[in-house]
Amino acid sequence: MRRLDRATRRLLWALALAAPATVFAGAQIYEPLSASVRAVLHKAISDQAAPYLAFDTEQEARQWLAAMSKRLAARMPDRVAREEFLITTHYEAKRAGLDPQLVLGLIQVESNFRKYAVSRAGARGYMQVMPFWVRLIGNKDHNLFHLRTNLRYGCVILRHYLDRENGDLYRALGRYNGSLGQAEYPTLVVRAWQRDWHYPLRTAGGLARADVRDRPLPRSAS
Repeated sequence: MRRLDRATRRLLWALALAAPATVFAGAQIYEPLSASVRAVLHKAISDQAAPYLAFDTEQEARQWLAAMSKRLAARMPDRVAREEFLITTHYEAKRAGLDPQLVLGLIQVESNFRKYAVSRAGARGYMQVMPFWVRLIGNKDHNLFHLRTNLRYGCVILRHYLDRENGDLYRALGRYNGSLGQAEYPTLVVRAWQRDWHYPLRTAGGLARADVRDRPLPRSAS
């Protein structure tokens, strides 16, 4: 086999460095849902209240946004788009009863924060949502490449799987990725959650809560 010349090797190496990080995009598996479950999930998808960061104080919200924005800057250079993404992710995660840091870890593993990512199975967007969910619980006008739509579906679906698995995160993540019973995907998500996105909010009274509250934070928190 003929050896590549030095210039070609350098070009291939540069292309490899420029390639996007490996992701573990999978696909939720279609399973029939009862009419009552479909109704609950459809209602969860349909609410259109404006997203906002929900913390005990605006200062805590701004601290979280600044910290997450710094971590995400290399993947999303545009500050306004990055902050809109983070605010929407936080809101949709808390609305579904999920840890926003977990959702960020899942997005990192599923799509590496690529809005228009498509898996081999056809899963779409940041949270790699399968299109059959639109038919099951949404409506035909829903675009899974739309930021909030994708995050809304992804968070509602993960919540559904958590409820189905009685809070067993590893099994719920396996269902989300279509790899139930295999340890690799849940392990990757939990590792990304704890290593790259962990954020303990400290206050004088200890760990601050990050529940949905009543005061919105502006989209651009300059």
